[in-house]
Amino acid sequence: MTTKRIKVEALARVEGEGALDVKVRNGTVTDLKFRIYEPPRFFEALLRGRQYSDAPDITARICGICPVAYLLGAAQAMEDALGVDVPPEITALRRLIYTGEWIESHVLHVAMLHAPDFLGLDDSLQMARTHPDVVTTALRLKKLGNALLEVIGGRAVHPVNLKVGGFYSVPSRQALTDLLPEIEWGIEAARTLARTVATFDFPDLERDYLFVALHHPDEYAIARGTLRTSEGVDVALPAFEQHFGEHHVKHSNALHGLTSDGRPYHVGPLARYAVNFDALRPDVQDEARATGLGPVVRNPFKSIIVRSLEVLQALLDARDLIAAYQPPENASAVVRVRAGEGVGCTEAPRGICWHRYRLNDDGTIAEARIVPPTSQNQPTIEEDLREVVTRGLNLPDDALQWRCEQAIRNYDPCISCATHFLRLKVDRG
Repeated sequence: MTTKRIKVEALARVEGEGALDVKVRNGTVTDLKFRIYEPPRFFEALLRGRQYSDAPDITARICGICPVAYLLGAAQAMEDALGVDVPPEITALRRLIYTGEWIESHVLHVAMLHAPDFLGLDDSLQMARTHPDVVTTALRLKKLGNALLEVIGGRAVHPVNLKVGGFYSVPSRQALTDLLPEIEWGIEAARTLARTVATFDFPDLERDYLFVALHHPDEYAIARGTLRTSEGVDVALPAFEQHFGEHHVKHSNALHGLTSDGRPYHVGPLARYAVNFDALRPDVQDEARATGLGPVVRNPFKSIIVRSLEVLQALLDARDLIAAYQPPENASAVVRVRAGEGVGCTEAPRGICWHRYRLNDDGTIAEARIVPPTSQNQPTIEEDLREVVTRGLNLPDDALQWRCEQAIRNYDPCISCATHFLRLKVDRG
């Protein structure tokens, strides 16, 4: 019996560290482990004993790419625990800053991290030579997303202007309307980006996922709503733990998310798109059809198209939110300290990020739980990889390695968030 191994010491173009071990016997995949070996970071323990007001800023440090997802999720959970009523104008401003995060995060992934896979390139530096217009446009779009974060949040990385109840201060109308010309450019640029990535050659892989995403009757859900599955089950945010759980596996430092009956589920762009297609703006629905997509996408490699469409959705939302914006009289709702328990959930670019906190009488945190999207997606990623490897056993090891890395990057995994990538080893016997 012969043994063949492939090793890649670090997976490029994702955030964090991990590995993939595959064993093949007689043409059958007998074992596959997607291992996250980045050390746990223990944010939930770090939060215990801290004031409720510290949670948004501390949890934002979990991720430098999607800090607003954590800021808002923690703030919402504290507002739920403390009975804070956030006014509509603050909710709208929160959605506006969230569009900035979606734009900068999605564009970074689409053009710089994932597109090279489909073009046979090693990285975005090579893309800059072969496809300079795509890279130049992506950098300008990312700068626009960062500008929204800076104007509303004070800075692009780890914004400092958000708090439980709202904001420390609100931007002037002029500061936001100054962004409108660039947003108008960005809308057309996003259309072009979506059409460009739709021309890529996608591997033939369709899977019957259980999708889970936030849903709201009045909007494409980003920062509020209840959970909905592709099977039509609605889950109130406080009932999350009754329907979804996490468990340890020996081969990973990150928890694995499963449904209460032990099934993997899928969160992120494909889930949002499938659950909320009717809530997309008509222009975005039309663009989806123009790129060849239906209302449900089950090929994980085509997530790059859906991310591009979400950039377009975010820019259209940003334009309308700015047009309607009038600075509110108060930057924040009144917050009164008390004991309580609350939950919050937002749609990070990578999927749902759920928070639960229990507070003592003095507002200190007695218990904290955070469920990030990459942990929830890990079992689904492993199932994708099993299918990819099974279909690609006839490929040379280097080509199979490339396809596995590409399959993982479909999810834009934020591995540092998941710990509470790719050394690839293939054992062919």
